[in-house]
Amino acid sequence: MRDNIEPDDVRLVGGGSHCAGGVEWYDQGEWRTVVAYWEQEDVAAVVCRQMGCGSTVSALRGNTTRGFGFICSGSVSSLRECSRMYDLLPGLTVICSESVRLVDGAGLCSGRVEVKSNQSWASVCEADFDRQDAEVVCRDVGCGAPAALQGGLYGEGEGQTWDKEFQCKGNESLLLDCDTSDREKNTCLPGNAVGVTCSEPDDVRLVGGGSRCAGGVERYDQGEWRIVGSFSNVMSIAEVVCRQMGCGSTVSSLPGNTTRGFGVSCYGSESSLRECSRSHRLLPGLTVICSDLLVQPDIFLTDPMGGVFRGHQGPEMFRGYNFTITCSTQPQYPGGSFLLTFTGSNRTQTQPAVNHSAAFLFPAADDSHQGNYSCVYDNYVFSHNFSSESELLPLAITASPLPAFIIRHVVVLLILLTSITTSYLYYKPTRRQKRVNRVSSMDLYVNAMEMVSLSSRAEAGPGEERAAQGTE
Repeated sequence: MRDNIEPDDVRLVGGGSHCAGGVEWYDQGEWRTVVAYWEQEDVAAVVCRQMGCGSTVSALRGNTTRGFGFICSGSVSSLRECSRMYDLLPGLTVICSESVRLVDGAGLCSGRVEVKSNQSWASVCEADFDRQDAEVVCRDVGCGAPAALQGGLYGEGEGQTWDKEFQCKGNESLLLDCDTSDREKNTCLPGNAVGVTCSEPDDVRLVGGGSRCAGGVERYDQGEWRIVGSFSNVMSIAEVVCRQMGCGSTVSSLPGNTTRGFGVSCYGSESSLRECSRSHRLLPGLTVICSDLLVQPDIFLTDPMGGVFRGHQGPEMFRGYNFTITCSTQPQYPGGSFLLTFTGSNRTQTQPAVNHSAAFLFPAADDSHQGNYSCVYDNYVFSHNFSSESELLPLAITASPLPAFIIRHVVVLLILLTSITTSYLYYKPTRRQKRVNRVSSMDLYVNAMEMVSLSSRAEAGPGEERAAQGTE
């Protein structure tokens, strides 16, 4: 089904393309500026559709001017079907993609891929499309990298199927810049119209809060970061910001100092600020605190005696050796504490964070220490309690195949025997030298036995050493 395109009463001017520029509407013999009274993204979607262009790349408010203020549902085919009023509002500048659009998706950055063909729109077959093509499509419609690519994901459409196969390299700015080739097959089976889900562009940030998930809200617009304010429910805006940032849920949202920036209004269900309405009124800036404020702490195992080794399932510890589990985190905020949890029992230990870390010492490993450990970092900031948990550290306890001191004695003996053999083969003794060499060899052997005896005493406990002395 072709769109009902009525281009004669709307145009985009000053953008260098018939699919980009300030929106004007022809009324009573003259062209008048179009302004968005509410939900400018919906107005932009209608304009792009009416102009026969693709998806909306951006919709920006310009200087305050008197013109037609439109309110559109976003699904209508032309501005004639929208409500309008004459008011003093910022003019609307729209940029549409010229050759591609995403249809029937959940937002601006997802939908069934359709390309323009002979002034109508055609679906693209999954077999003619790959990830490099998807990267160009997402870039063309002003979104981030592709997150999903699947046939039949967003329906089939009712129009024709694109008769070419794209040969994009992935670095092109527009889909029209990609090479194409004839399709190997002339049909596209039902359920194979390709759908793309692009990631939302990284156009929002939180600054001044010591974390990427806390601070004043700023949005990137026209080459600069601008403060975001609120002219409606601030909690709804905060929910959208935390969701878009991947920072969990909203903990608090507070208005800041009055400043000129984006005045934003959201329902709270939007996936990004791009889908919220906005203006350039003088409004208080907005500070948002999200639940995932603290970065994930690190956990690692150390052993000064060499009793830990890497097993098939993770670190393993010899029985009887002491070990230390250390928790640490990035220097976001001062203070806080670490809770070391152990799944093998209900035992937990807590220590204050000193220099953003804490060390938990275990004097002698036994079977009761086997299990999974994790570090939980807790801190009280911005008048709220926050916590973040590390990954699990599995630890297995095993018996040593040989006591460590026996292994070291064997090594010492092997080294000394090798030295004696090398010396004997290197020198060719005369009769007079034979006696001297025998004495030298005997001295080396005596020295070796003394080293073994000293090493044994160092390894033995006090009681064992006294017993050895008694034997002597």
